[in-house]
Amino acid sequence: MECQRHLFSLPEDQHYLNCAYMSPLLKSVEAAGIVGLRRKVNPAELVPADFFDETHELRRLFARLVNTTPERVALVPAVSYGMAIASHNTRLRPGQNVVIPGEEFPSNVYAWMAQCQHGGACLRFVERPDQGTTDSWTTRLLDAIDRSTAVVTLSTVHWTDGTPFDVDRIGRRAREVGALFIVDGTQSIGAVPFDCAQVRPDLLVCAGYKWLFGPYQYCFAVVGDRLLDAEPFEHNWITRKNSQDFSALINYQSEFQPGAQRFDAGERSNFILVPMLLEALKQLERWGIANIRAYCARLSSGLAETLADSPFSLGTERSAHLFGVRLPDAGQIPAILAELRRRRVYVSQRGSSIRVSPHVYNRTEDIQALAEALLRAVG
Repeated sequence: MECQRHLFSLPEDQHYLNCAYMSPLLKSVEAAGIVGLRRKVNPAELVPADFFDETHELRRLFARLVNTTPERVALVPAVSYGMAIASHNTRLRPGQNVVIPGEEFPSNVYAWMAQCQHGGACLRFVERPDQGTTDSWTTRLLDAIDRSTAVVTLSTVHWTDGTPFDVDRIGRRAREVGALFIVDGTQSIGAVPFDCAQVRPDLLVCAGYKWLFGPYQYCFAVVGDRLLDAEPFEHNWITRKNSQDFSALINYQSEFQPGAQRFDAGERSNFILVPMLLEALKQLERWGIANIRAYCARLSSGLAETLADSPFSLGTERSAHLFGVRLPDAGQIPAILAELRRRRVYVSQRGSSIRVSPHVYNRTEDIQALAEALLRAVG
């Protein structure tokens, strides 16, 4: 796979290595949004089918991306909304625990924090191993899951530094003890292959504005068997049976549309955002997720060696598309980021890491610019 920068509108002198923060829009996605905006300028031509057909296609494309069926895909506005599908339908009891990695993203913490407080359960954070230890973070999570575990919830890779979790093993252990297994794929799906049929999460959530190259405020939730018939926490008209018949909406329905549609958010048929995300998913399919991962791996393959004699280090467990650069004194990071920004190198600080997240619009020159800026900042 070659560099795909020509499909984006990024300035030539900018080194944007921050897809984990927010992806740039493809030119084709921008164009789809403009077409959608113009549809709303004059809505006379919008018909009832327009509220359904594009969202059905959206489910189909995302289902194919993660190897599931469209009937299991719900369309929601945010990870926190998707997480609420599980948390709203989970009642915890004293003595139970919820296992979660330390420093997890807040949208995967607050709902469970509230449920633990209501039910008297314990939120069990599993901290990362110290550098130099032989334990992996996955091993520590497996050790933390016991017969009192009601929920295991985590990201596919850690959002601060790209540490990958073995979701297959963790999911099997969760099923052994009867715990719900919930996965946030926001920071890897679109850049790393994910197989729902193999991992078998009870719930998978994935925001669309990062590695899926979509707009902000659109997200997917894949619902497993144990939650598929659960109670939605929002009741809107379009999720009900026969909602496509606008003339009969006053005939109130107790039944829902089939599958995970009962969990869809109101106004899911956004005539601007949906076409944008559709175009983004089509482009991902053309590229191929395995090709994206391989390209990102080639880009950053020499960075650790370049930084070998500096205070910076890269963890041994890291993802090709998202990794953390660390140094002994994390207090230096703000000044280092200022130097990087001065050189038009864009990354993020998350926790104690300088988080780097390249994609197919990046070139070898971008990684070189990052290395030069880091070394100059501490030189």
